[in-house]
Amino acid sequence: MEFSFSATTLIGHGNLVVKNSDGNIMFKIEGSIFSFNGTRVMSDAVGAPIVTLRKKIFSVFDTWKVFRGEGQDKRDLIFIVERASIFQMKTKLAVFLAENKYEDVCDYTVQTSWFERSCQVNVGDSSTKLAQVCISKTNMRKNSWLDRLFSGEDRFEVMVYPNVDCAFIVALIVILDEIVSNSRRSPKHKCNGGGVFSSLFLIVCFFFFFFLKHRQNRDTTFFCFHPTPQRDNLNYYS
Repeated sequence: MEFSFSATTLIGHGNLVVKNSDGNIMFKIEGSIFSFNGTRVMSDAVGAPIVTLRKKIFSVFDTWKVFRGEGQDKRDLIFIVERASIFQMKTKLAVFLAENKYEDVCDYTVQTSWFERSCQVNVGDSSTKLAQVCISKTNMRKNSWLDRLFSGEDRFEVMVYPNVDCAFIVALIVILDEIVSNSRRSPKHKCNGGGVFSSLFLIVCFFFFFFLKHRQNRDTTFFCFHPTPQRDNLNYYS
């Protein structure tokens, strides 16, 4: 199934509308994009809540929990989404179903491409795709589909494979956008995503200047005056 994203931006809010290929509304996502708790509610076309996305406060891995309806109890938990690792060259999310108690192996993954122009949802760490998202051909000249998701100007093509819940895919895409957007506004962005290149560059520069300083100190020893040892210590002159 194919559908598209369109968005409208209000002051302090990012209301996302998901439409199918015929232009009919499938889902609506509401909630403040700058709220402290990061809660988003996804409803159907008539406004009935389907799931609630709740961000875990002070989470190292940017953890989000998805509940049925507007619930927040453990019994309403459907799945958990978080970064697969702290340091990432490309953003990758791990998805754990509520039944996955130990969370040692993820049930699904979400991973962006280089420059975040597209993403795909896979089963676990396998290559089996459930869905893929990319910026439309008419907007390829723009920097990043994640950067412009709430601009209301772009069109994002979503392909969902058969027997896959579209609401599940939409919830993952919204969480992905929230995590990437928040990381770019946060100081820790330097350790994730695009900021990793800046970190690597600074590390390379540090070792380069350290090498030059060490080399300079070593070379100057050839021109240093070394005082003659004391006569008392030169037994072979005796």
